[in-house]
Amino acid sequence: MVRREKTHAPLDIRHLRRSELPVDTLKLARYLIGKMLVHDLPQGRLSGRIVETEAYPIGDPAGHSFGGETPSRRSLFLERGRSYVYFTYGSCFMMNVSSEKAGEGAGVLLRALEPLEGIALMERHRGTQHLVDLARGPGRLAKAMHIDKRYDGVDLCADGPLWLGVALRSAGTIGMSIRIGITREVHQLYRFYERGSPYVSGLKRLRY
Repeated sequence: MVRREKTHAPLDIRHLRRSELPVDTLKLARYLIGKMLVHDLPQGRLSGRIVETEAYPIGDPAGHSFGGETPSRRSLFLERGRSYVYFTYGSCFMMNVSSEKAGEGAGVLLRALEPLEGIALMERHRGTQHLVDLARGPGRLAKAMHIDKRYDGVDLCADGPLWLGVALRSAGTIGMSIRIGITREVHQLYRFYERGSPYVSGLKRLRY
């Protein structure tokens, strides 16, 4: 699917308030489906609907916070609604949203977006014009949205360039499945996604 973006006024998106975010990792992972991720850059706005997440709750051996707080993992232990950005596989960044009370390490990995604004800019970041693949998968999402370690610890509920917004339309039916690409706690149904969305990552059986 290839789509050329038409020029239009920025979407009217309200910031999510921290008080609206559930104080629970699994609930937050589900809640974020259909919400907006926005990055305001000098070149223009990038935005998309969150269509896939994974929860890494307190005490989860598969989560980065399992080994305790370190300087590189500090953002996971901040109040809910902060970004935790890390570099992985020697090739890409991934973005999580901290998900519990301050001092309790846990997060929600953002796995896929439906691109809405700044598509031409996302295409340049990603080097592809295939719309459904622009932000399908956490590494692609971060690259399309121009998110790197500079945005680690950002308050996603405050005024700033990178933030979370309310849903512009209701999410479709939300599915649950095992998480993708992990070796611990592989049986847990901690992945949430909008059923039938072409922007969701993973095998077909994990999208429908």
